[in-house]
Amino acid sequence: MGVDSGLPDFRGPEGFWRAYPPYRELGLRFAEIADPVHFLDDPELAWGFYGHRLAIYRRTVPHAGFAVLRAWARHRPTRVFTSNVDGQFQRAGFVDVAECHGSIHHLQCTRDCGQPVWPADGVAVTVDEATMRAVSPLPRCPSCAELARPNILMFGDVEWDPARSGRQMTAHRAWLREHRADLAVVEIGAGTEIPTVRREAELASAATGALVRINPREPEVRHGRGVGLAAPAAATLTALDERV
Repeated sequence: MGVDSGLPDFRGPEGFWRAYPPYRELGLRFAEIADPVHFLDDPELAWGFYGHRLAIYRRTVPHAGFAVLRAWARHRPTRVFTSNVDGQFQRAGFVDVAECHGSIHHLQCTRDCGQPVWPADGVAVTVDEATMRAVSPLPRCPSCAELARPNILMFGDVEWDPARSGRQMTAHRAWLREHRADLAVVEIGAGTEIPTVRREAELASAATGALVRINPREPEVRHGRGVGLAAPAAATLTALDERV
C-alpha cells in the first residue's frame, strides 16, 4: 500500500538493498537487520535502520488511494487491519486501525521495566546515511533511562510488547463478529512471504466471499472466493471509485 506513496519496497533482497545500499555491503537482508538482537548488541546499527525509517514515514504523504478508501468509509462501517508499521492509515485520517505488527511511531523499553508503550512524538534519531548507523544520543525509556526500541514485532522477537496492538485487535475482533455476515474486504498489497494480512482477509470474507485482492505481483485468490486484480493500489482504487 505504501509503495505508491514512495515508500521503499522491502520484498526480496534486491528491493531492500536498492533502498539501503549499505546493507548490501554488510550482506544484511531485511529479516537480518530487522532483528531485535541488534538493540542489545549494536544499538547504533539497530537505530540507524529504524531511525531512518521513522523519518521517512513521518514525511511521507499518503497517496490518492487512501482518500478513496476514506470516502468509501464515510458511507459504511469500516475498519483497517494492517501489518504495516508506518502509520500511513492514521495519517490519512483513519481512526479504527488494528496494527498487528505494531507501530514505528510508538516505543517500548528494552529492559521491560514496566513502562507502558509510549508515543515516539518528538523523538528524532540522527543517522549517518553513508553507513546507516545512528549517532548518539539514542532514544531512552522515560522511566528507567535504558535504551528504547520501536514497538514493532520484529523477526524472532520474543521481547515485543503486544499490549497496544492487543487492544486494537480486541476491538477489531469484536467489530468483525458484529459485521461478518455482510462484510466486504478490500485487501491491498499483501504478499505471501508474510501472509498475516492475506489470511485475515480470507477469514474475514469467508462468510460472504466478498474479497477484492489488489496486488500487482500476487493477485491470486484461493478457491475462487473473491476477485484478484494484478495492479497497483493507487490507480486501482481510483479506477474502482469511478465505477462505484
